[in-house]
Amino acid sequence: MSRRGKGEGSIRQRTDGRWEATLTVPSLGGKRRRKSYFAKTRAEAARKLTLALKVLADGLPLTGERLTVGQYLTEWLETIRPTLRPESARRYADACRLHIIPELGKTPLARLTPAQLQRLYASRLEAGLSGTSVQLLHGVLHRALGQAMRWGVVVRNVADLVTAPRRSTPEMHALTPEEANRLLEAASGERLEALYVLAVTCGLRLGEIQALRWHDVDLDGARVRVTTTYQGTVDGKPVFAEPKTARSRREVHLSALAVAALRRHRRAQLEERMRAANLWQDYDLVFASERGRPLDGNNFRSRAFARLLEKAGLAPMRFHSLRHTAATLLLAEGLNVKVVSEMLGHSDVVTTLRVYSHVLPGMGQAAADAMDSLFARRGASHA
Repeated sequence: MSRRGKGEGSIRQRTDGRWEATLTVPSLGGKRRRKSYFAKTRAEAARKLTLALKVLADGLPLTGERLTVGQYLTEWLETIRPTLRPESARRYADACRLHIIPELGKTPLARLTPAQLQRLYASRLEAGLSGTSVQLLHGVLHRALGQAMRWGVVVRNVADLVTAPRRSTPEMHALTPEEANRLLEAASGERLEALYVLAVTCGLRLGEIQALRWHDVDLDGARVRVTTTYQGTVDGKPVFAEPKTARSRREVHLSALAVAALRRHRRAQLEERMRAANLWQDYDLVFASERGRPLDGNNFRSRAFARLLEKAGLAPMRFHSLRHTAATLLLAEGLNVKVVSEMLGHSDVVTTLRVYSHVLPGMGQAAADAMDSLFARRGASHA
């Protein structure tokens, strides 16, 4: 075996008679790995090694690299995971694992084309994925390929040359007053009754409810402070973060119904905590598991909430529909839209108006009836 100086690689003859030139090259995210070139003669192996060293010295990616889309995305996800919120990291990983890698994983990264991305988006839409979900795939690929350019792995970001699908607008569903009453009646006596009362009467997001702590609840003053949102777990540890916008940090006033439900919930939780004894993990959470840990959102939605809807005789719906319900019920009662916007933590009133321009059935007719009433005398004179 013939060796060179440090950083210059090495050449050796293998047992099968071929010659192997090996060197250590930079990998993604600043890591290093071994790269080998094979040849029939020592001179040919030395030539390949010399060329590779020159390319590296010029700061360029090695020619002949067969890094695939799947290999690259797997390593890229590891490098960016610490910079993402846990929920974002999960969505990125799912997008790659479930959709991008199965279709494009074996494609050499350097040979990836815009047409391949366009076909990927079309196939996902055809398979029933929403425009919003496919737009997420595009966002992940665009970010990943942008990093590949900065690392010198590719010479262009092919996602720049692709038309991303439009974001789909999910149909907004809100409960009528009668349906909302049925839901809360079904929730009466349930372990998480107060959670549903808060959702329907205050419009809190599920992540905000999961992160709500008792020190943010003022039952005597009938208000709660929304200061954090639950992001999931990292290595088994709960992660809480500030809301995305400043307006999401807010104080929400509680109805008498909500205050009463929270008082009952507090007493029941203290008894639950005594039974758990030293198994209780104290995060000061208002809504927690039977051992004090944050509620698992997916488990809660698919089990507890789904069962409650069935019990109330209501069709399946997203938990977020309870937030829509709170807003539409208040707007239907004539509450000032600015007050509703502040309760929801929207960035501005325009957002509230855009989302709830069409709310509960009958509101449009109420507006028409109001106009008829205002101009009744004019109509009578014309008659």
